[in-house]
Amino acid sequence: MIEIKAKLVRADAAIYATGERVECLIEFIHKVGENIENVNNNENLAWASAQLHCYRKTSFSVNSQGKSLDLSEMIGKTALDAVTQAPGDIIITTKPKILFCDLKLKVNESKIYFFNEFVPRNGPPTYKGHDIKYFYRLTIATQRVKSKVQTLAVPIRVLPIPPIARPDELPITEETNDELAPTNPFLEKREVSELQTSWHHLKNVIARRAPKFYRISNKRGFVGRFCLFKPAYKLGEDIVGSLDFANCNVRCVQFSVKLQIQEICLPCNNTKNSNSDWNDSFYLNSLDAASVASEVAANNLHKSSTSGNNNNNKEDLCGEQVGEVTTQVTSHQVCYAMLQTQVVVPIPLHVTPSFRTDLVDVRWRLHFEFVTSTMMNFGKENPVEGELQSPPKIPVETMMWNLPISIYSANPLQIYSPSQAHSLLIK
Repeated sequence: MIEIKAKLVRADAAIYATGERVECLIEFIHKVGENIENVNNNENLAWASAQLHCYRKTSFSVNSQGKSLDLSEMIGKTALDAVTQAPGDIIITTKPKILFCDLKLKVNESKIYFFNEFVPRNGPPTYKGHDIKYFYRLTIATQRVKSKVQTLAVPIRVLPIPPIARPDELPITEETNDELAPTNPFLEKREVSELQTSWHHLKNVIARRAPKFYRISNKRGFVGRFCLFKPAYKLGEDIVGSLDFANCNVRCVQFSVKLQIQEICLPCNNTKNSNSDWNDSFYLNSLDAASVASEVAANNLHKSSTSGNNNNNKEDLCGEQVGEVTTQVTSHQVCYAMLQTQVVVPIPLHVTPSFRTDLVDVRWRLHFEFVTSTMMNFGKENPVEGELQSPPKIPVETMMWNLPISIYSANPLQIYSPSQAHSLLIK
């Protein structure tokens, strides 16, 4: 019998960004089974191939005849029918790479092959939502002579890296000091890849501070002022803000902040225009260098919505589509006697950043719930100990507020997610 082992070269994390190279070591071992009579027989494999597949699984019907025909033609030209290997529709596939043909292995002999492939730049990220899922598999297929095809699937996680809309406007260099150093005509210029350019501008967008102040008030009067230091964050970062309750007309008793992800399914009739390319939809969230420089993206995030209804509805009071809402992180504070306080909400590493395809729009927001009261005094003073006594009963009201934010990908090397070795035993 033959055992196939697949181990990703990046063992610390099976996480890759769009445009990165996936490297994998594939080992074929001839093991001795229980039948001792066949010890001297050699094992023969006709062929083996490897390729990347991106699957999509939805809870609704999708009209994508154009892409399915193109994929069926591509798959029909190979010996591997990958459509039947995993539940879901294949939306992106790479060309299969042949590892070998007519491999003969002696007893306890092994052969190791190296496979590498780029993750498509125009593909969606790995996402597991309510109504739609995207997932990637490294499919390794092999076949014995006069036997059926056996496949081994290695799952990987893919993070989205928005490309630059106009990369020629802001050229970058390897080091910041190179721009000030004198040019040497005898030195060779290092070519910067498109992925490095995207990483460079993504760091600039995340590191850019653009404080925004929001005045929070209800029908009773002024509640407080919230300051968000920047509108864009990356995975693993802390969202830090401050609340100022000075000169308020309505006192905030307590509040909670929830980091929520919105899954908005786009109308299915838009899929008829999706046959051209994924770039038309996925690149809507691309990093425009001119927009970043003029703070257009930050100003667009200044808009927020206040609602007193349940946020699980499909639409809020402003008529904007909400979709399915999932809470990832919750922070709660009691601030009855406070004039100022801070808000710290950590962003988990396992979540999916903001992205958009032709079927779904994934957004992030901060959901605030303020418990307010018109009782401004702190209660009667305790004459014995000189302390303040809180009132036994407080008339309160609840106010909700949503603030949209943008969450981008972190460097996959900074996310620790060890990958296990995957194996397949062919008897």
